[in-house]
Amino acid sequence: MNFSSKLLERAVDEVSQLPGIGKRTALRLVLHLLNRPPSQTEQLTTSLLQLVQNIKFCKNCHNISDTEICEICANPRRDAETVCVVEDIRDVMAIENTAQFNGHYHVLGGKISPIEGIGPQHLHIDSLVEKVKTDSIKELIFALSSTIEGDTTNFYIFKKLQGIDIKITTIARGISVGDELEYADEVTLGRSILHRIPFENSLKR
Repeated sequence: MNFSSKLLERAVDEVSQLPGIGKRTALRLVLHLLNRPPSQTEQLTTSLLQLVQNIKFCKNCHNISDTEICEICANPRRDAETVCVVEDIRDVMAIENTAQFNGHYHVLGGKISPIEGIGPQHLHIDSLVEKVKTDSIKELIFALSSTIEGDTTNFYIFKKLQGIDIKITTIARGISVGDELEYADEVTLGRSILHRIPFENSLKR
Protein backbone atom coordinates (compact mmCIF):
# COMPACT_ATOMS: atom_id res chain seq x y z
CA MET A 1 0.00 0.00 0.00
CA ASN A 2 1.57 3.25 -1.19
CA PHE A 3 0.96 6.44 0.82
CA SER A 4 1.39 10.01 -0.36
CA SER A 5 1.87 11.13 3.25
CA LYS A 6 4.07 9.75 6.02
CA LEU A 7 1.61 11.13 8.57
CA LEU A 8 -1.22 9.20 6.93
CA GLU A 9 0.89 6.04 6.75
CA ARG A 10 1.80 6.26 10.44
CA ALA A 11 -1.83 6.79 11.46
CA VAL A 12 -2.95 3.80 9.36
CA ASP A 13 -0.19 1.63 10.86
CA GLU A 14 -1.31 2.49 14.40
CA VAL A 15 -5.03 1.92 13.74
CA SER A 16 -4.35 -1.38 11.95
CA GLN A 17 -2.87 -2.77 15.19
CA LEU A 18 -6.35 -2.81 16.74
CA PRO A 19 -8.04 -6.25 16.89
CA GLY A 20 -9.89 -7.15 13.70
CA ILE A 21 -8.66 -4.08 11.81
CA GLY A 22 -6.68 -4.61 8.61
CA LYS A 23 -4.78 -1.99 6.63
CA ARG A 24 -7.67 -1.23 4.26
CA THR A 25 -10.17 -0.79 7.09
CA ALA A 26 -7.63 1.31 8.98
CA LEU A 27 -7.17 3.55 5.94
CA ARG A 28 -10.94 3.98 5.62
CA LEU A 29 -11.23 4.93 9.32
CA VAL A 30 -8.33 7.38 9.18
CA LEU A 31 -9.71 9.08 6.06
CA HIS A 32 -13.09 9.29 7.79
CA LEU A 33 -11.44 11.05 10.73
CA LEU A 34 -9.74 13.47 8.34
CA ASN A 35 -13.10 14.36 6.80
CA ARG A 36 -14.74 15.05 10.16
CA PRO A 37 -14.61 18.52 11.74
CA PRO A 38 -11.30 18.86 13.63
CA SER A 39 -13.16 19.45 16.90
CA GLN A 40 -14.79 16.01 16.73
CA THR A 41 -11.47 14.25 16.12
CA GLU A 42 -9.93 16.22 18.97
CA GLN A 43 -12.74 15.04 21.27
CA LEU A 44 -11.95 11.45 20.31
CA THR A 45 -8.23 11.80 20.97
CA THR A 46 -8.89 13.62 24.25
CA SER A 47 -11.24 10.89 25.48
CA LEU A 48 -8.68 8.20 24.59
CA LEU A 49 -5.88 10.07 26.37
CA GLN A 50 -8.04 10.53 29.46
CA LEU A 51 -8.91 6.83 29.37
CA VAL A 52 -5.24 5.81 29.33
CA GLN A 53 -4.11 8.38 31.88
CA ASN A 54 -6.98 8.29 34.39
CA ILE A 55 -8.53 4.82 34.29
CA LYS A 56 -8.31 2.85 37.53
CA PHE A 57 -8.88 -0.73 38.60
CA CYS A 58 -11.09 -1.38 41.60
CA LYS A 59 -9.01 -2.38 44.62
CA ASN A 60 -11.69 -4.83 45.66
CA CYS A 61 -12.66 -6.66 42.46
CA HIS A 62 -10.18 -5.45 39.76
CA ASN A 63 -13.00 -4.13 37.60
CA ILE A 64 -12.29 -1.07 35.46
CA SER A 65 -13.39 2.03 37.35
CA ASP A 66 -13.13 5.82 37.55
CA THR A 67 -12.48 5.56 41.29
CA GLU A 68 -10.45 3.31 43.61
CA ILE A 69 -13.60 1.34 44.50
CA CYS A 70 -16.00 0.69 41.62
CA GLU A 71 -19.69 1.60 41.75
CA ILE A 72 -20.74 -2.04 42.13
CA CYS A 73 -18.53 -2.72 45.15
CA ALA A 74 -19.46 0.63 46.70
CA ASN A 75 -23.20 0.02 46.33
CA PRO A 76 -24.60 -0.98 49.77
CA ARG A 77 -27.62 -2.61 48.07
CA ARG A 78 -25.40 -5.21 46.39
CA ASP A 79 -24.91 -8.60 48.06
CA ALA A 80 -21.24 -8.68 49.10
CA GLU A 81 -21.59 -12.27 50.32
CA THR A 82 -22.05 -13.56 46.77
CA VAL A 83 -19.12 -13.11 44.37
CA CYS A 84 -19.17 -13.92 40.65
CA VAL A 85 -15.78 -14.80 39.17
CA VAL A 86 -15.33 -13.58 35.58
CA GLU A 87 -12.55 -13.22 33.06
CA ASP A 88 -12.72 -9.50 32.25
CA ILE A 89 -14.80 -6.32 32.14
CA ARG A 90 -16.79 -7.52 29.12
CA ASP A 91 -18.21 -10.37 31.18
CA VAL A 92 -19.19 -8.00 33.97
CA MET A 93 -21.06 -5.88 31.44
CA ALA A 94 -22.75 -8.93 29.90
CA ILE A 95 -23.98 -10.20 33.27
CA GLU A 96 -25.07 -6.75 34.43
CA ASN A 97 -27.17 -6.42 31.27
CA THR A 98 -29.20 -9.47 32.34
CA ALA A 99 -30.33 -7.70 35.56
CA GLN A 100 -30.37 -11.16 37.19
CA PHE A 101 -27.36 -10.79 39.50
CA ASN A 102 -27.08 -8.50 42.51
CA GLY A 103 -23.81 -9.61 44.04
CA HIS A 104 -20.19 -8.55 43.66
CA TYR A 105 -17.64 -9.59 41.05
CA HIS A 106 -14.02 -10.66 40.94
CA VAL A 107 -12.27 -10.00 37.63
CA LEU A 108 -9.41 -12.42 37.02
CA GLY A 109 -7.95 -10.55 34.07
CA GLY A 110 -7.83 -13.64 31.86
CA LYS A 111 -7.79 -17.44 31.93
CA ILE A 112 -5.02 -19.96 32.52
CA SER A 113 -3.57 -20.78 29.09
CA PRO A 114 -0.16 -22.48 28.92
CA ILE A 115 -0.17 -22.13 25.11
CA GLU A 116 -0.33 -18.35 25.47
CA GLY A 117 2.09 -18.35 28.39
CA ILE A 118 -0.60 -17.31 30.91
CA GLY A 119 -0.24 -19.04 34.27
CA PRO A 120 -2.04 -18.59 37.60
CA GLN A 121 0.57 -16.03 38.66
CA HIS A 122 -0.54 -13.73 35.84
CA LEU A 123 -4.15 -13.61 37.07
CA HIS A 124 -5.89 -12.16 40.13
CA ILE A 125 -6.28 -15.57 41.75
CA ASP A 126 -4.26 -15.00 44.91
CA SER A 127 -6.32 -11.92 45.78
CA LEU A 128 -9.51 -13.97 45.26
CA VAL A 129 -8.29 -16.69 47.64
CA GLU A 130 -7.33 -14.03 50.19
CA LYS A 131 -10.74 -12.37 49.77
CA VAL A 132 -12.50 -15.68 50.47
CA LYS A 133 -10.37 -16.24 53.56
CA THR A 134 -10.83 -12.78 55.06
CA ASP A 135 -14.27 -11.57 53.90
CA SER A 136 -17.71 -12.92 54.76
CA ILE A 137 -18.31 -14.57 51.40
CA LYS A 138 -20.91 -17.34 51.37
CA GLU A 139 -21.00 -18.23 47.67
CA LEU A 140 -18.52 -18.08 44.81
CA ILE A 141 -19.97 -18.35 41.30
CA PHE A 142 -17.71 -19.43 38.45
CA ALA A 143 -18.81 -17.59 35.30
CA LEU A 144 -15.89 -18.19 32.97
CA SER A 145 -16.47 -19.25 29.38
CA SER A 146 -17.03 -22.96 28.82
CA THR A 147 -13.69 -23.56 27.10
CA ILE A 148 -10.76 -25.76 28.08
CA GLU A 149 -9.00 -22.68 29.45
CA GLY A 150 -12.09 -21.61 31.39
CA ASP A 151 -12.61 -25.07 32.87
CA THR A 152 -8.93 -25.33 33.78
CA THR A 153 -9.07 -21.99 35.57
CA ASN A 154 -12.24 -22.96 37.44
CA PHE A 155 -10.69 -26.24 38.60
CA TYR A 156 -7.45 -24.56 39.68
CA ILE A 157 -9.34 -22.07 41.86
CA PHE A 158 -11.59 -24.83 43.19
CA LYS A 159 -8.53 -26.81 44.34
CA LYS A 160 -7.00 -23.69 45.93
CA LEU A 161 -10.17 -23.22 48.00
CA GLN A 162 -10.55 -26.79 49.19
CA GLY A 163 -10.89 -26.96 52.95
CA ILE A 164 -12.54 -23.53 53.13
CA ASP A 165 -16.21 -23.46 54.14
CA ILE A 166 -17.76 -21.77 51.11
CA LYS A 167 -20.40 -22.70 48.55
CA ILE A 168 -18.89 -22.91 45.05
CA THR A 169 -21.22 -22.97 42.06
CA THR A 170 -20.95 -22.56 38.31
CA ILE A 171 -23.39 -21.09 35.80
CA ALA A 172 -25.66 -23.65 34.16
CA ARG A 173 -24.57 -24.86 30.74
CA GLY A 174 -27.18 -22.94 28.84
CA ILE A 175 -24.06 -21.41 27.32
CA SER A 176 -22.75 -23.69 24.57
CA VAL A 177 -19.37 -25.30 25.12
CA GLY A 178 -16.68 -23.09 23.62
CA ASP A 179 -18.79 -19.93 23.79
CA GLU A 180 -17.60 -16.66 25.34
CA LEU A 181 -20.00 -14.96 27.76
CA GLU A 182 -19.93 -11.62 25.96
CA TYR A 183 -21.56 -13.21 22.89
CA ALA A 184 -24.38 -14.94 24.79
CA ASP A 185 -27.83 -13.42 24.60
CA GLU A 186 -29.08 -11.80 27.81
CA VAL A 187 -31.94 -14.25 28.38
CA THR A 188 -29.73 -17.33 28.08
CA LEU A 189 -27.01 -15.83 30.25
CA GLY A 190 -29.53 -14.65 32.85
CA ARG A 191 -31.07 -18.13 33.09
CA SER A 192 -27.61 -19.69 33.36
CA ILE A 193 -26.90 -17.53 36.42
CA LEU A 194 -30.27 -18.16 38.04
CA HIS A 195 -30.02 -21.93 37.52
CA ARG A 196 -26.38 -22.28 38.56
CA ILE A 197 -25.27 -25.66 39.92
CA PRO A 198 -22.70 -26.83 42.49
CA PHE A 199 -19.28 -26.84 40.87
CA GLU A 200 -18.64 -30.44 41.94
CA ASN A 201 -21.54 -31.53 39.73
CA SER A 202 -19.89 -30.01 36.68
CA LEU A 203 -16.84 -32.24 37.22
CA LYS A 204 -18.95 -35.35 36.61
CA ARG A 205 -19.64 -34.58 32.96
